[in-house]
Amino acid sequence: MEAATTIRDWMLSNYTHNMSWVLLNYFSSCCNWAVKSALIQENPFASLKIQKPKRSSQAEDFRAFTLEQRDLIIQAFESHPKYGEYTPLVKFLFFTGCRPGEAFALTWGDISSDCCRIVVNKSRNYHNILKGTKNGRKRVFPCQSGTKLQLLLLSIRPENPNPDDLLFRSKTGKRMNSDIMLDFWKDGRFRSDGKVYKCPGLVKELAIQGLVPYLPPYSCRHTFATWAITSGITPDKVALWIGDTVQTVLQHYCHPEVVNAECPDF
Repeated sequence: MEAATTIRDWMLSNYTHNMSWVLLNYFSSCCNWAVKSALIQENPFASLKIQKPKRSSQAEDFRAFTLEQRDLIIQAFESHPKYGEYTPLVKFLFFTGCRPGEAFALTWGDISSDCCRIVVNKSRNYHNILKGTKNGRKRVFPCQSGTKLQLLLLSIRPENPNPDDLLFRSKTGKRMNSDIMLDFWKDGRFRSDGKVYKCPGLVKELAIQGLVPYLPPYSCRHTFATWAITSGITPDKVALWIGDTVQTVLQHYCHPEVVNAECPDF
């Protein structure tokens, strides 16, 4: 039981609350199976409950940044001494509306030689397990020559890229995952004298300064879809590009506070 408590406390200190809750439930399920299989006498994790993470309200989940806020966030990453290396990933999410897990799984074999076509057919989930896209469909994201997206991809593309190499990795070369992104986006963690400390991530710091609202990384997707529609792209094209349904695009990505137009006299 003492070991189980130590494991719980370590996870709470080193992972997000949501990840700790998920892992504790997995450990408890495994131990329940072990009890039924007569491998152990009792489940040491049965009484180690932590509060289930609260889901954000739908209104908050689907908010979008304005273009000015998007550009301010990008500029802040570009000039940041600690998080600047994550600028290409942040730009890519804003410029494509790609789900973070899909971006984490992209390899150079998914990118055309001229960087004008991106094949999205896989994703890495919260536990960094490779799987298919959310709806199980392959899609191709197009971009024109000379656009910000193409120039971004060309700028980070190796001279002779290995098709199996990932586009985005952490500063230490690890596979990107949601925890790493939350560290530089929301709450950074660092160790000192054997203790784990928290400090605001870059976007949260901008929010504390009152420069942008705090929105989670997934809002890069909402920002792209919202402003694509505002720019005159039809919802069916946006749905195709981001791998969603037209119904979802119409329901969630037409933000009245952003898409603010007068009704024509007809």
